[in-house]
Amino acid sequence: MKAEKKKKLESRGWRVGSATDFLGLSKEEAAYIELKLALSENLRKLRKTHKLTQVRLAGLLHSSQSRIAKMEIGDPTVSLDLLIRSLLALGITRKGLSQMILFAQRRAA
Repeated sequence: MKAEKKKKLESRGWRVGSATDFLGLSKEEAAYIELKLALSENLRKLRKTHKLTQVRLAGLLHSSQSRIAKMEIGDPTVSLDLLIRSLLALGITRKGLSQMILFAQRRAA
């Protein structure tokens, strides 16, 4: 948010903060959410890079299109295990996966 807009909102009595502040998340909870979101975003990007539809990816993973859609938006019902297995199935390396995790950790900090 631009500093000018933040100042204007605060002058009118609004409190400006992050989603972490608003939800009262612990540092660990925020890091977990950032990790899931980073993996989800990368799954979508990798799927598109491979020019796969959600339906085609679902077939490769023996899953459903709706599950792929949930994975790509970071739905809380999707496990980290499923996200990681899906990324590995699309050819992500362990090094690539570790870079995603490192990026998510930096974003959460």
